[in-house]
Amino acid sequence: MSMKGEVIGCGSASDGSSTEGQIEESTKASSHRNSSHNSDVPSLYYEEPSLLFDDGCRRIDFVLVYKPSLEKDSPHENIRQAFEVTLKDEGLELEHVHQCTIGVNFVKIHAPWDVLTRYAEIMKMKMPMKEVPEFQYSRYATKKLKRGISGVCHTISNLFGYKIPKFQQFTAEYTRDKECLFDVPARKEDFFNPDQRAQIVDFILNRKRFINNGEGSYAFGITQLINDNVYEAAFPLREGECDSSDDKAPRKWLMNNWASFSAVCKKQPLDDIKEYFGVKIGLYFAWLEFYTYMLIPASVVGVLCFLYGCLTLSGDAHSKDICEDYKDVILCPQCDVESCRYRRLGQTCTFARITHLFDNGATVFFALFMSLWAGTFFELWKRYSPKITHHWDMTGFDTLEEHPRPEYLAKLSTVKKRKVNFITGVNEPYVSFWKRRIPCTIFSCSMVLQVVTVALVAVVSVISYRISIQTVLYFTLSGNQTLTSMVTLTTLVTAALLNLVCIMIFNLIYRRIATYLTELEVHRTQTEYENSLTLKMFLLQFVNYYSSIFYIAFFKGRFVGYPGHYNSLFGYRQEECVAGGCLLELSLQLAIIMVGKQSINAVLEMGVPWLLRVYKKWSVHKKGECVHENHAPTQWESDYNLINQEQTGLFGEYLEMVLQFGFVTIFVVAFPLAPLFALLNNIVEIRLDARKFITFFQRPVAQRVKNIGIWYRILDSVGKISVITNALIIAFTSSFIDQIFYSVFISPDGSLNGFLNFTLSDFNVSDFPVDMNIVSETNTNVEYCKYQDYREPPTLNNKYEYKSIYWQLITARLAFIVIIECLLFIIISLIRWMIPDIPKSLKLQIRRENYIINNMIIEHELRRAKELGIVGSRKTSGFCNIDSQIGSISKRSQRNCSTFDKGV
Repeated sequence: MSMKGEVIGCGSASDGSSTEGQIEESTKASSHRNSSHNSDVPSLYYEEPSLLFDDGCRRIDFVLVYKPSLEKDSPHENIRQAFEVTLKDEGLELEHVHQCTIGVNFVKIHAPWDVLTRYAEIMKMKMPMKEVPEFQYSRYATKKLKRGISGVCHTISNLFGYKIPKFQQFTAEYTRDKECLFDVPARKEDFFNPDQRAQIVDFILNRKRFINNGEGSYAFGITQLINDNVYEAAFPLREGECDSSDDKAPRKWLMNNWASFSAVCKKQPLDDIKEYFGVKIGLYFAWLEFYTYMLIPASVVGVLCFLYGCLTLSGDAHSKDICEDYKDVILCPQCDVESCRYRRLGQTCTFARITHLFDNGATVFFALFMSLWAGTFFELWKRYSPKITHHWDMTGFDTLEEHPRPEYLAKLSTVKKRKVNFITGVNEPYVSFWKRRIPCTIFSCSMVLQVVTVALVAVVSVISYRISIQTVLYFTLSGNQTLTSMVTLTTLVTAALLNLVCIMIFNLIYRRIATYLTELEVHRTQTEYENSLTLKMFLLQFVNYYSSIFYIAFFKGRFVGYPGHYNSLFGYRQEECVAGGCLLELSLQLAIIMVGKQSINAVLEMGVPWLLRVYKKWSVHKKGECVHENHAPTQWESDYNLINQEQTGLFGEYLEMVLQFGFVTIFVVAFPLAPLFALLNNIVEIRLDARKFITFFQRPVAQRVKNIGIWYRILDSVGKISVITNALIIAFTSSFIDQIFYSVFISPDGSLNGFLNFTLSDFNVSDFPVDMNIVSETNTNVEYCKYQDYREPPTLNNKYEYKSIYWQLITARLAFIVIIECLLFIIISLIRWMIPDIPKSLKLQIRRENYIINNMIIEHELRRAKELGIVGSRKTSGFCNIDSQIGSISKRSQRNCSTFDKGV
């Protein structure tokens, strides 16, 4: 289709060239800006008829959807007309598509060149400048040791993450008066890629009023119009369908090379993900891939430690004593009622053997390794993150320069007091610290504490269930020794499953509560809003997921008392650890919650969006919307059937991974296979998330970020907590310190022979308040029974009081914690010194880029001043004609720009 004359949206076509030729030319012009992509990667400027206006030239940057009213002059119709008038006044071009009389209508929006350039300058978008051939990477010479360390860090970063492509082109914040410094292609509107165009249109849509008389606090923004059902949806278009026959279509290409499970062994095309979904989503997948690669060494070491436990099981002296040498030792009953029966130590043989798989000589090594792994992970990510953000032009991006949220302006529209923002220079509503922020913060904190209390009550309820069920089962099955031996395991598993169900139910409630509280706090920017929401949700989820595990690791079995004087909880005797400690129960609880959570989330993440999409598509066709009349649906019709994604859409993805990171680090001593399960989950998670973003959701508006934000600080805090918890678990939950103490100070030959008897104390059954019956297979009366504790025998005057050895063990445990913490602190500090946050070469490269860009601007201003001196009062910029709103450059300015290029 040939078009004569200049058409807004197609660029200049005065030479009569075809639109197809212009598109091909602009694609070639843009390809060198993305030369890091090979020829198999689709163009970012992919165009097809469904992505264009009816003239076949202007690109559709955004789509609004609404249901037409059957009544004339309806309120919604008047509001839509007023809103669309403001959009046209702003310079946007609209085109309506009426599908049917009772269906939905579409409003296609196109942003012409003058709108794009004006708002690119307002939003401080970084755009590509003309190439500077003589620029080279900086090479920083260091000392031999430092250079070797840097080389190792660089190798590890490339192995466990995305290899940053070489420098391609300078970018700078766009300004219209220096347009000729930028790499503007032949068809000028292709200077902005589809994501940038959608960002600009979305910025306008969220800030334009739909009531022009000044009334109404919330009378602006497309979000409010959607909430009021004036519009049904608003979204940018996707390029093509997932099943498109064109393999070069961006969506089809990403589906084949990213979301497909056949691409599991490939690294993600992060540049293409960033260009299609924006920096925020691209950075999430970059972090997830980096984290997944870093799980590989942790998984290998964890499996080796587990195998070590399996291989040394037959030679373990502790489990051998329980299963063979001391199997006939009579243990005191686990309840206080008359029908409770004595147990033999041999009945706990299975628990002892399973415990050894997790509590063995490799446990301490694995705890130290994972603490160092966490520290190394953070340092390598801090080193890697600036590289990719610099490659994506986010270096120097400041969240303080963000414009206020539309919801923030809406809530404060009635506030008369205003104040100029020192950063942006914009006159914004002023929020009183004492009258507005302090009361909202206090209310929010109090509500969070109440919800945390509810979560703790749920944990106590599960504990009560465990105590009561165990007592009832022992009472009911007292005559069957085989079933009685399975009571403990059955109770542990069912209680863990019940706890998992409670966790998943509370998750649904916490999200709503946290969102409501965050809205009350009136945060100015989207970043501040998301940070506050993240802190609340993580605190609630931390208590929700980890409280029961903390209880088992550090509280269960610590305050039970001794036979005859047991401490009670809600009228029931407190829980005891099985023979060998609570580490087995901790491992079961951790495995069930972690693996169960990952399995349920995987099903929900794909199942819920699929059901929502099917329901929406069914409801649309049921109502007669989008009747296709024997033709394939257009792109805007297909996208309307997809699910709208919230601005905080990545929140759930990050939260899931951070909670998994907590399982991998905080309690990894109790479950060394946790990194392996996390690795397998993440391999699938990347592809499921990719498929979900491509197939189920409407295309999100790209958002600019410079890092993963507050999630890094949360991860860092989890890593520091893990160092403490792993040391505490080894010292107080496992039997490692007890065994070392016995072999060094008690055992005559330095072995663990007799260690089991060392950990048991005697109790005279005559001291029971109620007589107890012995097991049926022994036809003798029991005079003494044993229980696990370090207490004096009943033959002494201070019977049942703690032995001096007990206090010595406490001292040894505390000393172990202090030594381990100091050792890890020194090693992690050394790692941080060895791995600088930003490579020296990158720092020099950024400085070099800034220097060259500044010189280019200075040279431009100098030539501009000389030109102004020559032409006198002529209304022109000389070097670049900044008065042209559509960006056309005069021949004289083009000659000056060419001369400048040669000079550079």
